[in-house]
Order: sequence, then structure tokens, then C-alpha cells
Amino acid sequence: MRNNMWDIENAAYSEGFEAVAGVDEAGRGPLAGDVYAAAVILPRGAVIDGLDDSKKLTARTRERLFDVITARAEAFGIASASVEEIEARNILGATYLAMNRALERLLFATRLTNALADGRFIALIDGNRNAGIEYANRTVVKGDSLSANIAAASILAKVSRDRYMETLARSYPGYGFERNRGYGTAEHRAAIKSLGATAEHRKLFLRKLY
Repeated sequence: MRNNMWDIENAAYSEGFEAVAGVDEAGRGPLAGDVYAAAVILPRGAVIDGLDDSKKLTARTRERLFDVITARAEAFGIASASVEEIEARNILGATYLAMNRALERLLFATRLTNALADGRFIALIDGNRNAGIEYANRTVVKGDSLSANIAAASILAKVSRDRYMETLARSYPGYGFERNRGYGTAEHRAAIKSLGATAEHRKLFLRKLY
């Protein structure tokens, strides 16, 4: 974990915010499966060895950090939006839905309801879009590499979605979900053309294949 990963949070604390959460998603691009999101508040200045953008970490390291983060976090929420919701809202709308659900779970299961009511809560959203977020927030481009809380959220979202895709692999053998996580690999595309689409495939995404 780099020393400057608390700079963004510390700047927000210096503005008077009492609680600063990080929010990130996993699974916007795959052809199959739900999209996941997580929201995390770590103790201020917490040092977690190896904490970084989930995409830069091995699966084993992410699994280890998942346990550390959930044990040490002041609060966290993990949520998803279904394939049906992706079809109805498009992937961006469904991503916002998952993020709002994760924030709701983080906020209303903790003491943070007062901070929310008093305007002393802020969510740091990875990326440059936030139009669908229902809570006070600001975006952070490449936040999963710059913010401790966003990096933690990226790990919780990624590990949760990977575990979910492993369960789908058992229900739908032959698609390699345990390896490709629903992304459009050559193996996965060939399986769709051979076996057909499942109920867990995003029909809007499959149009590119046909």
C-alpha cells in the first residue's frame, strides 16, 4: 500500500466530512452475469499491506485482502444488479443501481445515518460519471489506484462477483464462467455459438456476436 493512498480521503476530512466512503464496481463489460458494486469506509489512515487496484492483484491476493478489509472496515456494503435490470436500464443505469444499493447497505447498517443527514458524508466514486448516484459524492478518475477506500471497494466488488460467477459455472457447465467470469473470451464466444445463450447472458451485449 502506497503512502499517498490516503491523500484524497484526508483532503475530504479536512473539509469537514466525518465519513468518507470509496465506491467501485465489477462486471460492467462481461457478456453474462450481474454487475456488482461495493462501498467501503476503512479506519482513517489504516495501512493494509498489498492494498491496490483489484485489477493489479492476483486472485489469491484479492481473496486474502477481502478477508482483511471486511474484518477491519468501519463499514462496508456489497450489492449487485441483475441481468434483467441490466437489460431494462442499460449497463450504466444498472451499475448506478448496484452502487446505490451498496451505499445504502453501508449507511443504514451503521451510525452513519446522522453523518448523512448532517451533510458530513461523502462517497468517492471511481471514474468520471456519477449522474445516477443518490448520495453526496465526487468522482475520482483512476480512483482504485489513488484512494484507499476505493481500492478496498474494488477488491470487495471483484471478489464477490468472481465467487458469484463460480456458482454460475456449476449451474451452466461448458461456458467456462469459472475462468472467463463472463467476459467475451474466444472460449466463451465459441460456447455461446455452440450451446446457445443462457438466462444469465446479457442479450443486449450478445448482439455484437451475431
